[in-house]
Amino acid sequence: MNRSRLHIAKADIVRHFDALPRHVFSTKDIQDILTEQRGSWRLAKNTAIDQFVEFLAKHSKLRVYDFPFPQRTAWCYGWGDVPLLAVLMGLKKDLHFSHHTAMQLHGLAGSRPEAIYLTEERITGSMTAGPFTQEAIDGAFRKPARTSNNWVAHEGLQVYLLNGAATGHLGVETTTIPGASGPEAQVRATNLERTLIDITVKPEYAGGPLKVARAYELAKDRLSIDKLLTTLDRLGFAYPYHQAIGLYLQRAEIESSLLDSIRMLPREYDFYIAHNMGDTRYDANWRLHIPADF
Repeated sequence: MNRSRLHIAKADIVRHFDALPRHVFSTKDIQDILTEQRGSWRLAKNTAIDQFVEFLAKHSKLRVYDFPFPQRTAWCYGWGDVPLLAVLMGLKKDLHFSHHTAMQLHGLAGSRPEAIYLTEERITGSMTAGPFTQEAIDGAFRKPARTSNNWVAHEGLQVYLLNGAATGHLGVETTTIPGASGPEAQVRATNLERTLIDITVKPEYAGGPLKVARAYELAKDRLSIDKLLTTLDRLGFAYPYHQAIGLYLQRAEIESSLLDSIRMLPREYDFYIAHNMGDTRYDANWRLHIPADF
């Protein structure tokens, strides 16, 4: 009986979904739609969401996406041909794209990605730690960087769901991407300045220091140094990442006067542009260890 009523209501259901302004839904979204429209579609009260989804997946444009991340499987639903980045926005509330994916959205990475980076902020917690000794810094950066294993393979890509520090979504903005074959979609991603900071902190999620350096070169005419330094200060890192930022900006040949505000920041420690670099050389100006071939 339930199946028959769903078939009878199919045209009305499809019209309803076609008219909705968005095309990606969480399980709760689908449940709310079913609850609100059940009467007008004359569906039986015992029509469960699983039945509803299964029917639409077989007989309409609804597509079920599941991402079995090691920490927890996440689901969402797309209506029609939806861009993958828009689909991923539907996995959880308040996710945003970061690192290499944000680089691509800002036109700072030319190659086809091998990975997509989503970040979910923790509710509480701080990145500030310390104080440090030079020996502690040396020991930490001689080791490989910690990287997340919370990723899943999807359509030839590695989709990472990163656990980010609580920043109040600092520097996260909404941007528009082209639709796969339909309307444009909106996604959340780090802005230009926050993206440059993030890939300086985690070059492993950006393709390495050379790719980060190239991103700075491509961004130099668009970024705001004041905004970058304000964001860096508010993020509250204990490590002196401004030394790496200064080198990247100098290498990008940014106007010398714009570097003055970074040159004025203290350089109390020798620092590292990346973890576990192997052969290195030392930039005395920025007190920074960099790859020998950098």
